[in-house]
Amino acid sequence: MTTGRILNIPNILTLARIALIPVFLIVAYWPPALGITEVPDSMTRHIILTAIFIVAAVTDWFDGYLARTLNQTSAFGRFLDPVADKLMVAAALIVLVQWQPSISMAFAAIVIISREITVSALREWMAELGARTNVAVSTVGKYKTAFQMIAISVFLLNWQPLELLAYALLYTAVILTLWSMFIYLKAAWPYLKQP
Repeated sequence: MTTGRILNIPNILTLARIALIPVFLIVAYWPPALGITEVPDSMTRHIILTAIFIVAAVTDWFDGYLARTLNQTSAFGRFLDPVADKLMVAAALIVLVQWQPSISMAFAAIVIISREITVSALREWMAELGARTNVAVSTVGKYKTAFQMIAISVFLLNWQPLELLAYALLYTAVILTLWSMFIYLKAAWPYLKQP
């Protein structure tokens, strides 16, 4: 197979990751979404939610690996892959804020989502200048993603003994989120300060 084909295995995995978002939301709000409040909040539901999120996180890594290994890279895949990742993370964070409406959860969600919007806009602008490689994914960004995915997965389990661990992981992700954003902004600063 060659590069450039839209319907290749990596892109199908990416599209499947996006298709998991409504499934994730249905599971997250079933049965409360239907107003059936007498049904207890079962651990089974949280395990299913966590499994869906982990599958999405794993396919995020796997589709990129397959694209490189099978030489199935495409412009469509390069556009869609980071979008799919951000959509799932944003959906999960919004669910978690609704489940735990605290300043600590809301702050973490706002920082993570705001960073994704800022860096995406920065990359688009740098691409217009032909300098997108200056804001390529950094090692700190990769660690940020790993901590973020693990923290969200632990929170989705909704198991009280793991709550402190979940917050520690989440705020490690928040620190790495701000650090990685600083790295990108520093790399782009020579372009940003131009008249």
